[in-house]
Amino acid sequence: MPDFVALWVYLSSSPLFGLTATLVVYLLAQTAYARLGHAPWANPVLWSVVVLAGTLLATGVAYPVYFSGAQFIHFLLGPAVVALAWPMWQRRAALRARWKHLLAAALAGGFAASASAVAIGWALGLPHDALLSLAPKSVTAPVAMGIAQAIGGVPALAAVFAVLSGLVGALSGKYLFDMIRIPKDTQGWAARGFALGTAAHGIGAARALQVDPEAGAYAGLALGVQVLLASLLIPLAARLLG
Repeated sequence: MPDFVALWVYLSSSPLFGLTATLVVYLLAQTAYARLGHAPWANPVLWSVVVLAGTLLATGVAYPVYFSGAQFIHFLLGPAVVALAWPMWQRRAALRARWKHLLAAALAGGFAASASAVAIGWALGLPHDALLSLAPKSVTAPVAMGIAQAIGGVPALAAVFAVLSGLVGALSGKYLFDMIRIPKDTQGWAARGFALGTAAHGIGAARALQVDPEAGAYAGLALGVQVLLASLLIPLAARLLG
């Protein structure tokens, strides 16, 4: 037992702990997700976060120690986002034909996501800096943090809101789309994917990619368009309304 404790103390303080723990937990969650038929409630991102957070709390491992290893995976987020451009390139002719409709949908979706979040927060009596942190909640977390900092919000809070928005969208999207009877044909998958990427950014796009290639391509497009629109329009709106 003393040898095991000494080994655990060594491993838990090593950068390899964060890297290994993240890979093992995610692969197990992904395997369970596949065996459960990609059920939304079995989302591997959700359960990886739950298991890893529970492990850190139970073992007393500090987050900076964990992240010293997990940052190697964090670095791969950049190339992963860039890789989303390939499915869009394959559909470039369709995107050129629909660009006006897609832009209008992106503007409407982004406005609805931001304005509704801020309105609900205001109705609940949240402080001003929390409301500003809510505004970019449907943009991928790193960009949401930058926008929040630029408009006077709290970057860490914006990241939490962004992750929660992504998880809620990935978990509930299928049921909502089925309820309003969006078909599961080529057009329907494109609509589902674009809506999911608009409301639930990267986590929603990952869910869409796992379900259907067409949905994944349009989710990646929506993610990129929202990053651009939010980065330009939310600071402008905050300046005009502030």
